[in-house]
Amino acid sequence: MVELSSRLTALATQNNATLATTVASALARGKTDLRGEPREVEWLLGYVLNWPRIRLFTHSEQLLTSDQQAHYETLLMRRIQGEPLPYLLGRWEFWSLELTVSPSVLIPRPETELLVELALALIPLDVSWTVADLGTGSGAIALAVATERPACRIIATDCCPAALTIAQANAHRLGLANVEFRTGDWCAPLAGQCFNLILSNPPYVAVADPHLDDLRFEPQLALTAGPDGLAAIRLIIATARDYLYPGGRLLLEHGYDQGASVRQLLTKRDYTELETRFDLEGRERVTLAKAGRFVMN
Repeated sequence: MVELSSRLTALATQNNATLATTVASALARGKTDLRGEPREVEWLLGYVLNWPRIRLFTHSEQLLTSDQQAHYETLLMRRIQGEPLPYLLGRWEFWSLELTVSPSVLIPRPETELLVELALALIPLDVSWTVADLGTGSGAIALAVATERPACRIIATDCCPAALTIAQANAHRLGLANVEFRTGDWCAPLAGQCFNLILSNPPYVAVADPHLDDLRFEPQLALTAGPDGLAAIRLIIATARDYLYPGGRLLLEHGYDQGASVRQLLTKRDYTELETRFDLEGRERVTLAKAGRFVMN
């Protein structure tokens, strides 16, 4: 805490300085303040200047305006205090798609791309399946699937109107017309329909997990799910069968230590062909399950 306080004090002092700053000196100072994160400094300064990264080095002697300098130093201070880089930039990449993000939505993470990969492996090319994405947040999963399988119809649900506003804006900017967004908890907005696939990256962190402080800037509703982190997964498993075609698949992302519990919950609800896949770090991350005989729609 003492080190953080001294770094913030130094930044505040710099912020009050009136000397003009070049791009090169701004980068150097930022890399000192954000120790060990040089690429983040480049992203932040590029964002302030609206420049591609390479221009920071080809125009390194250009001077920042006072407004640019103040904006940059404010972002550095917020980053030092722990605010995630994607929220500072207002965007983040998932599945090669640039998505708008805000504190209303969970930051899309690389391990969630495994869920997309497994879904795409199940969906034949040019087949018009219906797919649901529960708790869509920024729309990352739904939009990735919609991009790769344009013949499919994707229904994305979320209980947070602010999150759905962001997801809809992302779909519009990406030109994806095969995604529909609905407000509501998990399967509730799916009433009266059946799906070939239901996908979800639900909250799965226990409310007392000591690592939550590291995630304090992200929406707790999208992170935590009861004392064991399984509350949302239990509800989805209990209700999803009513919305799956016979033979339809349910794919759930979960915590690295929750695979056995998820498989047990699925078995109790008579799902079959259970399989848990590992992420790139060798941890159990996504479990797939089948609901009876498969029907192609």
